[in-house]
Amino acid sequence: MALSADDVRKLALLARLEISDEEVEHLGPQLESILGFVAKLSELDTSDVEPMTTALDVDNRWRRDEITPGLERAAALANAPAADDECFLVPPVLG
Repeated sequence: MALSADDVRKLALLARLEISDEEVEHLGPQLESILGFVAKLSELDTSDVEPMTTALDVDNRWRRDEITPGLERAAALANAPAADDECFLVPPVLG
């Protein structure tokens, strides 16, 4: 699949990226390689593959909700850059 410079610029615009003309020339072949790989993957027969949410062996996120011990407040605040006796202290971000 050949991508034109305009195609690369359009993809950059969709990704909210500002790229120079030199970057367009450099990224074009890389994007073509990526799209070629995706096209090759689409040729695979996945009709017998069960859908999955993750490839990792992890607990179901809908597991039973059980109360477990957590950190004591003093331990949680021990490494905070700024804290009082009860809370983390953070600088204001609005206003």
